[in-house]
Amino acid sequence: MLNLNDLALFVQVIDHRGFAAAARALGQPKSTLSKRVAELEKSLGAQLIHRTSRRFIVTDMGQDFYRHASAMLIEAEAAEEVVRGRQAEPSGPVRMTCSVPTAQLQLAEALPDLARAYPKLEILLDATDRFVDLVQEGYDIAIRAHFSPLPDSDLIQRKLATDEIVLVASPAYLSERGKPRSPADLADHDGLLMHQPGAAWELIAAHGEVASARPRPVFYANESVVLLSATRRGLGIVPLPSRFARGYIADGSLERVLPGWTAGRVTTTILTPHRRGQLPSVKAVITFLVERLSGNEGGYA
Repeated sequence: MLNLNDLALFVQVIDHRGFAAAARALGQPKSTLSKRVAELEKSLGAQLIHRTSRRFIVTDMGQDFYRHASAMLIEAEAAEEVVRGRQAEPSGPVRMTCSVPTAQLQLAEALPDLARAYPKLEILLDATDRFVDLVQEGYDIAIRAHFSPLPDSDLIQRKLATDEIVLVASPAYLSERGKPRSPADLADHDGLLMHQPGAAWELIAAHGEVASARPRPVFYANESVVLLSATRRGLGIVPLPSRFARGYIADGSLERVLPGWTAGRVTTTILTPHRRGQLPSVKAVITFLVERLSGNEGGYA
């Protein structure tokens, strides 16, 4: 009979792509992990990992063994949750990460309701705009807003929402500068941009016509809340997700510019490591977020 603890350590080593990273995550000596994996290989009579001082390669047999060992650990964790809290009442920590605007504009309202719905869950949110490696850093869920498709990976992806990008400005700005009547008119207007100079706005009409517009850049920020504030203060025209802007249009603090045109789409996706996403506690959070964010504004870059 194999030592099941060795299987768990082996999965951690593969998840963290090396002995050193796994040792740091587990708080164990690297030599201990290396010894236990070596004992596992000896028991199996097969090499699972080919390692040198510079390279870490999982063998074909190691990859097959990893898939089965990971499945075993998922079942073991699920079984523990059944005993501890019952699947009907998920419990334990769930680590999440998202961008700062997504946290401010969406999760700040949604997560208190999640906590009330599942009082035995411990929600740990890390709002950051840095790159996060879900597997190596031990996160269960990431929420990402993106304009182009996410790259292929071993992460499970589930789309939450797709939102049109619309152009908006404050009534004061439009009163002073006039309302553009066509994309070409934007050349005479001030633009608030998320990127540095060089990229034009690619606009799409409801009937399918495509036009390129290049306003005068007067302000740059890679964060939607900052751009919103600058727009409401009359600094210029900005492209924003429509459901983000809708409330401000409704209360009169913003007006739609070129209402027959959009500036693309933003998609909000939830990502989970395959193994963690099958736990009842994580499943409960994902189900809640899908129901809440799919029918709400989504997340924003």
